Amino acid sequence: MSSVIPPDRLSETDLTADEKKRYARHLTIPDVGLEGQKRLKAAKVLCVGAGGLGSPVTMYLTAAGIGEIGLVDFDRVDFSNLQRQILHATDDVGKLKTDSALRRLSGINPEVKVTTYEEAMNGQNAASIAEPYDLIIDGTDNFTTRYLTNDLAVLTGKPNVYGSIYRFEGQVTIFAPHLGGPCYRCLFPEPPEPGQIPSCAEGGVLGVLPGVIGCLQANEAIKLILGIGDPIIGRLLHFDALSFRFREIKLRRDLECAVCGEEPTIQELKEIVFNCEMREHPLREIDVHQLKARLENNRSLVLLDVREPAEVEVGKIKQSIVIPLGELPDRVGELDPGAETIIHCKAGSRSAKALAILNKSGFVDACHVRGGITAWAEEIDPSIEIL
Repeated sequence: MSSVIPPDRLSETDLTADEKKRYARHLTIPDVGLEGQKRLKAAKVLCVGAGGLGSPVTMYLTAAGIGEIGLVDFDRVDFSNLQRQILHATDDVGKLKTDSALRRLSGINPEVKVTTYEEAMNGQNAASIAEPYDLIIDGTDNFTTRYLTNDLAVLTGKPNVYGSIYRFEGQVTIFAPHLGGPCYRCLFPEPPEPGQIPSCAEGGVLGVLPGVIGCLQANEAIKLILGIGDPIIGRLLHFDALSFRFREIKLRRDLECAVCGEEPTIQELKEIVFNCEMREHPLREIDVHQLKARLENNRSLVLLDVREPAEVEVGKIKQSIVIPLGELPDRVGELDPGAETIIHCKAGSRSAKALAILNKSGFVDACHVRGGITAWAEEIDPSIEIL
């Protein structure tokens, strides 16, 4: 396989004496050598996300001598990030992730140019952000950006080095229709319903797991740049940390895919917006201030907490009863369909799913809380702790 680096850019690249010392262990590998290290230096890689996956990806690519790394993230460092997002330190809490990432990466290798984009990637700015880069690495944790990143990569003809993590499991592949493989939409043509799949914040993730998956993503990016080995195109690697098993799944391109098929219907970037209005029947929701007022004025309402027991042990709204979302279909009979029922979770996605379950079960006066107990702790009761 040939390198993704344009030959004309390679001809303009050379290594300094200090760089030859820094990359000495690369230069002694026959498949890398001086020519390969020049390719790494000539490479421009865009990483979307400076979190769990973006941390090991950017740190190892920086150490490897990638010429330029673009890093997209608009979020700020939270204490809950520190268990896995090793780009950031305790002193960085509250600061922009791009700022702490820039300091960390510059300390690892000042020879690498790091360009940060402190903004959410969307249909208007994605193409201009990605334009200078040779390949894209998907370190996102939400479906809106994941689909946008996929479509961006397909429409611009750039490889998309994909990774995902959840609890004890992770996946890695390269989506690259222009290199003979499928794209993300070939596997998942449509996004899931809001609340159907919990995020890492809601479902949790083993702290070391992004290190494993992110390193594999960095490995595949380096292979694409060097033009060596057998990149994981048309294959998906699944890792189960509990059983310590790797499983490879063959992937096929969908010729009817909306973005990379023979007759694509998606020909320009447009992000998917996730909200309750995407449903045929919009879900009723209230904010935490409305919840507070209802709790004060209606002693008979049912406040249903659908988080997991471990989350509830840390902190809960005292009036609530607890039925985890996964148990709700089998325990819905414990609730009164005629009672006013208000559902909450951590941030709102699981409660939306729970509300859909209650609606189908004939609950006529049910709604869920936008922002969940996180918003409650921030705006109503700061004494409540949350995971």
